[in-house]
Amino acid sequence: MNTHNRKYLKDYRPPAYWIDRIDLRFDLTEKETLVTSTMEIRRNCDVSDKLTPLILDCRQMDILSVVANDRVLCTADYELTPETFTIPRVPETFTLEIKNRLRPHENTALEGLYKSGGTFCTQCEAEGFRRITCFPDRPDVMTLFSCIITADKDRYPVLLSNGNPVASGDLDRGRHYVKWEDPFKKPSYLFALVAGDLVCIEDIFITRSGREIDLRIFVEHENSEKCGHAMKSLKEAMAWDEERFGLEYDLDIYQIVAVNDFNMGAMENKGLNIFNSKYVLANPEIATDTDFMNIQRVIAHEYFHNWTGNRVTLRNWFQLSLKEGLTVFRDQEFSSDMNSRAVQRITDVQKLRAFQFPEDAGPMAHPVRPESYIEMNNFYTMTVYEKGAEIIRMMYEILGKEAFHRGMELYFERFDGQAVTTGDFVKTMEDASEVDLSGFRLWYSQSGTPRVTIKREYDVKSKTLRVHLSQYTEPDHNQEYKKSLHIPVKTALVLPGDGENAGTALPFAGEEAIFHLQESHQTLTFKDVPEGTLPSLFRGFSAPVIIKNDFTPRELAALMARDTDHFNRWDAARQLYFMEIDKIIRQLREKECHDHDNTTIISPHLIDAFKGTLADKNLDRSLIARTLALPDESETAQQYDLVDVEAIHRALHTLKQGIARAAAPELEETISICSKAAPRDISHGAMADRSLKNVALSYMGSLDTHAAHLMIDDHFNNARNMTDEIGALSIMCSSSCDESMLDRALTLFYEKWRHYPLVMDKWFSVQAASTRPGAFEKIKALTIHPDFSWRNPNRIRSVMSVLGNSNPYVFHGADGEGYEFFAQKIIMLDRSNPQIAARLASAFSGLKKYDENRRRMMAGQLEKIAAVTPLSRDLYEIVRACLKIIE
Repeated sequence: MNTHNRKYLKDYRPPAYWIDRIDLRFDLTEKETLVTSTMEIRRNCDVSDKLTPLILDCRQMDILSVVANDRVLCTADYELTPETFTIPRVPETFTLEIKNRLRPHENTALEGLYKSGGTFCTQCEAEGFRRITCFPDRPDVMTLFSCIITADKDRYPVLLSNGNPVASGDLDRGRHYVKWEDPFKKPSYLFALVAGDLVCIEDIFITRSGREIDLRIFVEHENSEKCGHAMKSLKEAMAWDEERFGLEYDLDIYQIVAVNDFNMGAMENKGLNIFNSKYVLANPEIATDTDFMNIQRVIAHEYFHNWTGNRVTLRNWFQLSLKEGLTVFRDQEFSSDMNSRAVQRITDVQKLRAFQFPEDAGPMAHPVRPESYIEMNNFYTMTVYEKGAEIIRMMYEILGKEAFHRGMELYFERFDGQAVTTGDFVKTMEDASEVDLSGFRLWYSQSGTPRVTIKREYDVKSKTLRVHLSQYTEPDHNQEYKKSLHIPVKTALVLPGDGENAGTALPFAGEEAIFHLQESHQTLTFKDVPEGTLPSLFRGFSAPVIIKNDFTPRELAALMARDTDHFNRWDAARQLYFMEIDKIIRQLREKECHDHDNTTIISPHLIDAFKGTLADKNLDRSLIARTLALPDESETAQQYDLVDVEAIHRALHTLKQGIARAAAPELEETISICSKAAPRDISHGAMADRSLKNVALSYMGSLDTHAAHLMIDDHFNNARNMTDEIGALSIMCSSSCDESMLDRALTLFYEKWRHYPLVMDKWFSVQAASTRPGAFEKIKALTIHPDFSWRNPNRIRSVMSVLGNSNPYVFHGADGEGYEFFAQKIIMLDRSNPQIAARLASAFSGLKKYDENRRRMMAGQLEKIAAVTPLSRDLYEIVRACLKIIE
């Protein structure tokens, strides 16, 4: 196997040299780009002396000239390797000019400077700036940037960079220039440049101090009418951050550019955010309700980084969660305030459980603050982002809103303009609140998901309920022994019976209270409570833990109906579903599930709870939709140490059909009622109606009847927005409808939307998620479709990520063909885009949970990948970790 060096947190040292200022010049042409960087360099005398060489980061740099203090250096005066530029002896302060050549049109990795269609753009986080010029490419080197961009005026009329424009003009041969100055110091990962023929959508925002901020969104000309929601979301985020955290935007201009080829979702470059176009462009015809919500969230997330990430940044990349976890928490709170708090919390926890929990149990498990890495791009993970946000949330819940906000104010007061650590953040919160948060430092340094086991004991005579809680975290390659964590358990009681107070949350200390589980075993005691009282624990999912309780199915049905905490109602439904799925799997194995007419008896208490929730007039319909939607196959697989792919697939289908048969009249009535929402209305109420309607349709679509298939086809044909259109098409792709019916629908959709790339991504995705007979061959065929591209990350994800991460029944087919196909494409992609190749390879990370035959086949494909030379460090790290867990 190839080898690559590992970086360790323990080896961190401050930079040997500071770059006080860098002036950049980009001369853009079609064949090449010339970059001139002029740096004012100063020795960091605290850690360096006159014998300390200047070492700058670079990546395969084509250097044309080097000038130090007006002296031209020859190649003997410096050393250039594929990854470093070194001058052995330099003065304490000096100016260094380096001129180098780039070929952006050949850059398929989409890091550094590259072309997306006809637009030049950059992506510098985490270590992309070293692909542009030689520089100490690390977040603790904060520098003043200026940038002059020159280009052909007709081809590239728009020239953008960070900060504010200070000069512009025409040049010879039809070229022009713009100079940008950023008044705030920043690390190199926040540098940005865009040059293209783009249209600008403009608006203004008046800050609370009365400043007028110019808001600009740049897109391709044909997309000018699709930016209204993004602009509205930006203004909402700016107003919310002022009101909630007192944070005002600090430049005169805020710019967003949408590009089609982007490895990530978006990038918060100071004053010039570069976005994947899927998180900017929307109208009801081309975007689903989920798209609208995601645009609102991502626009806000990148804006919030202006303070949590840009003004206060990271000492080193091991501290990534300092900006990402904190900013995810902020965007979650924003989305909660803008929409439904309960639905947002459910959405966030579903994401955490679906992706972060498996990550914590897999070969790439790492603490929120990692101790080491080979390729930093591999650590933009759910652990850093989502679990990091949960740590912030736990502190927020313990401190309360006012004390947490005092902590945030102190954080910016202390560290504005500095590069700091997660420990600095926790210490600031402690100082502002006078609350001991030392237990939360361990959350940052210890990997794994704690498992909390709950056992109840009730004494009838004394009317005392005791709830025994124990915590345990599995050892892993990061730590052989896991310490007990500080786990806040938000708690109340749910009364029994059908009387006047039935279902009322009865707090044990006057209000909903937090119990602090800090030892391996602790007991909660509730006195003078009636028999049958149920503890409502981890309300709002107060800690990112796996919960194992001792509730019976009937008790879960009671909590699903009566708990006043919406998250716990949803979670009770989830547990009921898992119990039922497990029962069906056992029956399937014993050949006792089906009678001769292929019907299944679903537990009556589950059907009653399902119908009761569906008919609940007091519940938000979006909450009803979330509660009634079944877990998918990947989520269900997490409930088992050894995954039976076929059994889970059959059991979920059996359960869905059984519920649909039992509740068909109620489901049809729901579809009729919820179909009345105005098709272009994107208010919360209209979105909630569509959400519930499409959940009900998915149940009806599971029925193997011609009438059900005609119902879905009718909804597809009459859809007047993308939510309903792609929703019906998705149901058809996983139903047993006639092949001719499905082919007709797919063809109609394709012909209607073939010129809209983001919509075509959906067309590819619904087919990649199909589990119909022959699905794998059809999925393979998608990758040679004329509209498929191996250079566009969105299109790659629309097929390959869906297959590997969202379609386990096909990917984990018993013949292993899914594994072989996947490995071939990963090897191919590693030559052009290592980031995307490594992300795809994570589909193999759960191999130890599968049977011996599948485990052997996955390992075989991983070994094939490992044998390829050269192998990128991105892919090497993932493959090495996956193989290591089965050694």
